[in-house]
Amino acid sequence: MNNLEVYANEIHKITVDKGFWDNFRPVDPFPYYAYKLAMIHSEVTEVMEAIRKDKGDDEVVEELADIIIRVLDFYIGLKEKGEIADDFDLDEILMDKIEINRNRPQRHGVRG
Repeated sequence: MNNLEVYANEIHKITVDKGFWDNFRPVDPFPYYAYKLAMIHSEVTEVMEAIRKDKGDDEVVEELADIIIRVLDFYIGLKEKGEIADDFDLDEILMDKIEINRNRPQRHGVRG
C-alpha cells in the first residue's frame, strides 16, 4: 500500500470512529457527498482567513493540513461506498497528474 493510501485509511478510520460518517444515508448519498465537499471548501476558506488576518505560518499550514485530511477522508469514504473502484493507486495518480501539469502550456493555455 502506498503512502497516501496509508494516510487516507488511517484518517478515515479516525473520522468514522469519531462519528463523522454517522449521518451517511445509502438510499440517496449525494447530499452527504455535497456536505463533505462543502466541508473541504470550508477548510479552504479557513486558510484564506488565516492569511487575510495574518494569523501566522503555523495556522496557515495547519489549515492546509485540514484540507488534505478532509480530501483523503472523502476519497476513502467514496471507495468504501463503492462510488470509485478500490484498485486506484493514489500515489501513482498524483505523480501522473504532476507530470501532466508539468507538460501543460503556461497557465494551461488560458489568457487573462
